[in-house]
Amino acid sequence: MIRVRAANAHIKRTIRPTYAWTQATPKSVFLDPAWDRSIKIYPGMVMVRTVGEQVSLIGATTGVPYGLAADYVGGDDFDPLLDVGLNATAVWVMGSDAEFEVLAPAFDDSLTWTDPGNGTELLIHAQTTGPNRGKLVPAGTSGASTAPVARLLKVNSPSKITIGGLR
Repeated sequence: MIRVRAANAHIKRTIRPTYAWTQATPKSVFLDPAWDRSIKIYPGMVMVRTVGEQVSLIGATTGVPYGLAADYVGGDDFDPLLDVGLNATAVWVMGSDAEFEVLAPAFDDSLTWTDPGNGTELLIHAQTTGPNRGKLVPAGTSGASTAPVARLLKVNSPSKITIGGLR
């Protein structure tokens, strides 16, 4: 459940666990106080560990993917961390059999996403530069992370994909 003001009652999470009770771990972390909120973070975007239990949005020089953001940080003009004055948040760390639905804008829906319906395993990476930084992108996208984040399981619609953990 998301607690929002009446003006934001239309907001829905952009990451939805479908197989996560024993397949993924929601880890309690803190948003790095050095994060300048220059890019809006939506649930499902890729985070990295910085120091201790602190996380930040992935970037070109910030390390390997750690997990998927579980909370909004400015996305849809909703920032519960600022509202409560605490940097406490969470990331989803996926096991190999975890599955999530991810809604745009947590993934780059301007790119071509090919449904792997034939059983082909397609890897997903994170954009590390520019305005789409942190968003999920297909392998081979310019500016994408070198380490994969997940597998593409299904393209549900132009604005929703289903992803799975790495094997």
